[in-house]
Amino acid sequence: MRFFISLLLCMVVQGSLAETALSPQNSSSENKPPIVISGTVPDEATHQKLIAKVRQLYGENINDQIVIGRVMMPPNWTDHLDKLIDPQLKQITHGELKVEGTQINIRGEVANEAQRQQIVSDMSTRLNPTYTIHNGLHVTARGQSLIDDALANRNIEFESGSANLTPAGKVVLDEVATAMLKLETQYIDITGHTDSSGLRSINIDLSLARAQSVKEYLVSKGIKPEHCNTYGVGPDHPIESNTTVEGRSRNRRIEFRLVQKN
Repeated sequence: MRFFISLLLCMVVQGSLAETALSPQNSSSENKPPIVISGTVPDEATHQKLIAKVRQLYGENINDQIVIGRVMMPPNWTDHLDKLIDPQLKQITHGELKVEGTQINIRGEVANEAQRQQIVSDMSTRLNPTYTIHNGLHVTARGQSLIDDALANRNIEFESGSANLTPAGKVVLDEVATAMLKLETQYIDITGHTDSSGLRSINIDLSLARAQSVKEYLVSKGIKPEHCNTYGVGPDHPIESNTTVEGRSRNRRIEFRLVQKN
């Protein structure tokens, strides 16, 4: 299970984590994708403070891509980041924390409704009133294992550099659609990912186009279009290093998460 952190505006912190608190059988650090931290901060002191906080929470498996640049931060911004990167984040799986100035968006899966509300309530208590939190957390939907079994660790394949599904990709999606049609809860988030080759802007567009192609194919198999949300995050959430052919292949993927509507 993974968690993504994205802190935007003055910096970007984007990360992925195999959540060992819920998956003790995968607790070896060798099995964890790294937390990827990128973006721009105004000075080295801010950089080091952020890195130390993330390491305190998630350990040493960090890919640091932060650069120093000329940026303006809201008052006491790094102090508020310190309050946000809190152990409660480890209760969230397949999620994202995004901070844009004083706007905070948090999404992902939690175990129950009480936890969904408590995490955001506690965040609000730790921050001053200028910060606004948008709660996009949802309770883990039953039936995710059916989707995971249908995928069987296979990637959805596309023609090179395009959003056109290959015949092999359609075969896998046929099995995903069959699994979804067995479920009462069919709402699903479809997220496209790429490796880091080429321009990030092009990869963002390609990843979204691929997610939309997957949605169109599932709709053709009987899934309601309003039950599918599509996202494209390009190279920002790698699960392996992009320095190897195998790593880049694994990073080019489509992820499916069932969503239980609150």
